[in-house]
Order: sequence, then structure tokens, then C-alpha cells
Amino acid sequence: MHPEFFAPKTSLKICGVTSLDDARALADLKVDALGINFWPPSKRYCSPEIARTFALEVKGKILRVGVFVNNARPLAVELFNEGLIDVVQLHGDESREDIDYFLDQDIPVIRAVSAKNLPNDLPSDKDFALLIDTPAGKDYGGTGKTFNWSIAREFIASHPELPILLAGGLNPDNAAEALASVQPAALDIASGAEISPGVKDFGKINSLLSILP
Repeated sequence: MHPEFFAPKTSLKICGVTSLDDARALADLKVDALGINFWPPSKRYCSPEIARTFALEVKGKILRVGVFVNNARPLAVELFNEGLIDVVQLHGDESREDIDYFLDQDIPVIRAVSAKNLPNDLPSDKDFALLIDTPAGKDYGGTGKTFNWSIAREFIASHPELPILLAGGLNPDNAAEALASVQPAALDIASGAEISPGVKDFGKINSLLSILP
């Protein structure tokens, strides 16, 4: 995993980017990462065709994370090899085998998990990170709701070597509290940083940046 994304400060990932204007603005603000959701049922779905209109332009300026829900093979490899994404985020029911499939090809992986279902079998690969999100059932995240942050705090304490992202209902009103309580490697925010699904609110994003160390 790109070490500058996780250390020494808490990073910010804005998920659900769908346009060139938003991608450019995030890169200009030096936001650490953006997420592009390639799962068609998502309210923030971005097709590969649309991603091609902006992902290459911001390459090298911001970490580009492709989000997949049980549809990463072979699409994620194709997009990675095309230079459209830097990291694969697995946000569905993918197995450890799926994680290893990408790591074995030197493709960094963020594994998203429910706070109610934290895993025991975790890779020690330098290109692996974990994202802890609010339990969402078949919606696979994007609930806009928080969870008991002590769950994430305790998991981080027991896995100090593992970069962990915190997600789930984060916004400018609660991000400082989340940061102080959990001290994650990164905050991952979608609905808390937008006007409507897939359209970013840069007033909120500037507020979030002001909170981060």
C-alpha cells in the first residue's frame, strides 16, 4: 500500500467520485485518495467509460481506489493494468482467496468489512489495508450511519501494524470526534462530503481537511 497514504498523519479518502471536475478539485486540494465505485447498483456508480474521462488525468496526483462488490474479477485487473486505478477495494463477500489473487499480482487491496464481522485471518502483506464500516447487510455500505467506534478502536489496538480506514456516517460534524476516538490510518467518507450521491460538496471537504492533523 502506498505508505504516504497512511503515515504519519491520518489521511482522507473521498469515495463515490463520478466526474472530472470533482476529481480535479480533490487533487488540487491535495486530498489523499478518491474512490470510484464500479458496482452498478450503487447510487454512486461510475462506469469504466466515465472513469476514463477523469482517472488518468489525476494519476499521480491522488490515490485512486476502485471499489468493487463481488465484481472485481476480471474488471479490477483490467482497470489496474489500464492505469485507471491504483488500489482495489473489495466491499462485498469476497474471500481470502480473492484478496490473495490481487496481492499476488502486486495490486494493493483494501478489504472492507462490517464492524460486526471483523476477520481473524488477515494478510500481512505491505499492500493490504482494512476498512471498517457500519453493518449494512445486502446494501454493502453507504448507509450514512455510524457504529460504535470502540469496536474499531479496540481492533486497531490489537493490530497496530495494520493500516485501518474508518467509514460509516462520517461528516464534518463528527469527524473530529471519530479521529480522536479511533485514530485510524484514514477516514473514508462518501455521503458526508457530498451534495447528492456522486456530487461532492467542497465546503464540507474543506471542513474535513481543516480537522485532519
